[in-house]
Amino acid sequence: MIDDFLAGDLTEVEAAVRAAAAAEIMPRYRQLAAHEIVEKNGPHDLVTTADRLAEEHLTRSLSRLLPGSVVVGEEAVHADPKVYEALGGEAPVWIVDPVDGTRQFVHGEPGFCTLVALAHHGELLASWTYAAALDEMAVAVRGRGATLNGAPIRAGSPAPEAALHVAMSHPDYTTDAQKRALLGLRTEGIDARPCGSAGLEYLAVARGGLDALAFNWEFAWDHAAGLLLVTEAGGAQATLSGAPFRITGGNDLPFTAARDRATADRVLAALRAGA
Repeated sequence: MIDDFLAGDLTEVEAAVRAAAAAEIMPRYRQLAAHEIVEKNGPHDLVTTADRLAEEHLTRSLSRLLPGSVVVGEEAVHADPKVYEALGGEAPVWIVDPVDGTRQFVHGEPGFCTLVALAHHGELLASWTYAAALDEMAVAVRGRGATLNGAPIRAGSPAPEAALHVAMSHPDYTTDAQKRALLGLRTEGIDARPCGSAGLEYLAVARGGLDALAFNWEFAWDHAAGLLLVTEAGGAQATLSGAPFRITGGNDLPFTAARDRATADRVLAALRAGA
């Protein structure tokens, strides 16, 4: 079933992502009313009407495209944490973040995107990263490479001896051990800054505009699409132990995604030195 689907017309998935954004997200861009914005777990964890309705839209359309599949969406898991268990189940799973970068969306900034990934038995198979306000659609399919607006992209490698530009989790939102590891990036040869939308930071790595990421949280909706995008663009990823990141969880954090293996190893070395 899943192999036949992947061999078929995947532009239908892209169309579904675009349709959800057009129907539920962009009409509310810079038009949100106060009652359409809610704090979930604090002032830095926001959800809007656009998040909820776009996820519902995608849940309907993606389930129709692949009968027998299930959807693990950020808002559905917030309502019922048991939904997350489907990542380890037998059915193909759509992993959805309807608005990644909700803070930017709320403030009327263009740095947000919709993230969709398709996985089966914990393995990432395809992903879509759609920055509607920027009119950018990145697609990755396992073994087939990555594209941005239909053109192939490659992560490439940083210039030799150049300082690495790294986007990282804010150390304030970590355990003490993770904070020490992340602060290891504050070292000579690495220019680290707080991350914005995770999905757009992954896209920046995949297109060679950013050297690496270092994140300390593992919610699949934030990382699944971007990890496949970076990998298919020729990049590399690994957790603090050196093992690959698992979307089903239980990772040794922080982890990195980088333009190439050598860059990933440099970032991991800095994280381990901090830890």
